Amino acid sequence: MALGALLLPNLAATAKGTAKVNNVGIQLYTVRKEMLADAVGTLKQLANIGYKELESARSEKGLYYGLEPKEIKKITEDLGMTLRSGHVGIDKDWERTVAAAAETGQDYLICSSLPSSGQTVSNYKHVADTFSKAAEDCKKAGMIFGYHNHEYEFEKENGQVLYDVLLDETDPEMVKMELDLGWVILTGNDPVTYFNKYPGRFPLWHLKDMDKTKRESTEFGKGAIDIKRMLQNADKSAMKYFFVEQEEYAGVAMDSVKHNYQYLQKLSI
Repeated sequence: MALGALLLPNLAATAKGTAKVNNVGIQLYTVRKEMLADAVGTLKQLANIGYKELESARSEKGLYYGLEPKEIKKITEDLGMTLRSGHVGIDKDWERTVAAAAETGQDYLICSSLPSSGQTVSNYKHVADTFSKAAEDCKKAGMIFGYHNHEYEFEKENGQVLYDVLLDETDPEMVKMELDLGWVILTGNDPVTYFNKYPGRFPLWHLKDMDKTKRESTEFGKGAIDIKRMLQNADKSAMKYFFVEQEEYAGVAMDSVKHNYQYLQKLSI
């Protein structure tokens, strides 16, 4: 299917038959220090830049940077933004985590790291079972459960890619994946290969550029990721929202945030 015909929420068709990037999202871990220092002020800055979709992350002040769930919902809505997703852990506070996320009105709840350690097929099958139960909890609360990868999930045991175990051992309708494109590429894999092998499984992305030499994130256009190619294949993953993420910066985080937004605005997909 042609990208222009699909009209994903993030890609707006133009009269010339190309598409412009629309509804740009950001993972708030990108501005984690700023959110801890002044959550409301930082959200205002992001809104002024043009970011529309948000994903939260756990912090020293809790899941919402010291704000209550209903409070962050109202603040973001007043600023013309939407909290779509949040990074959490599956732990003893899981029930409260799900309840709080439901209060924010977010659509997705994303487990940000493996709930049990062990780089084995056996452990990943155990994790798949945990994810299936978590997905049921999220569904009852009106949300969709997903998992965010890092680098280590692409290690192998006896030739089997551990990340693939999670995909194969969970219901594709219940357990979605938030694909961190940067980490996938840094491991020598191609996200498009995963889009083709598991179509529709990746409704959320972390869009980041990566410096392969330093093995860390960098500003868009300065690393090894072909961001335009990724977006041109968005329909294969049924991507609904992507969140810009940058974990390291050469200078000030907000300068990188502005650069990345402006980079996307100049693209024609």
